[in-house]
Amino acid sequence: MQSTNLTRGQNQWSTLDWWPPIGWWPEPARDLLEPGMATASATFALPPRAESVHSARSFAAGTLAGWQLADLLDGMELVVSELVTNALRHGMRLTGNRAREAMRLSLIRRGANVTCAITDPGSSAPVLREPTPFEPGGLGLHIVESLSVCWGWCPLVPQGKAVWAVLAA
Repeated sequence: MQSTNLTRGQNQWSTLDWWPPIGWWPEPARDLLEPGMATASATFALPPRAESVHSARSFAAGTLAGWQLADLLDGMELVVSELVTNALRHGMRLTGNRAREAMRLSLIRRGANVTCAITDPGSSAPVLREPTPFEPGGLGLHIVESLSVCWGWCPLVPQGKAVWAVLAA
């Protein structure tokens, strides 16, 4: 996928005002698109705090309800929780002046498919790994993979990344 600067104008983003640029839809998911599909998007800025996981789940639930896609609610809440938690743990490990940067949750609807994308200022790639049997975590991306049609990530210019997952109604 071609990188797109989703971080430009960060202080100006607010709920429901961001529309993905042409070509944003993740390359591995483009075969899911059909001409003439209903499209919509919603974006929410999340501060780098633990409470953001709950806020993100609530935002996703409200957005899906507004789009009349309540059948995606349970899966989307889990995916959002895992991706925001990963962004907090791995994408926000920064020092100095970048420590206060926000994460962004974007939901992009294309017909019956909804992409959840989380952006953060970190540059490390998400890793789907096999945790040991007694490890208290490490299954987040397995949960995302099992609930989504496809998922992936892309770097953002000039910094950061977006981790996304597509769920189908």
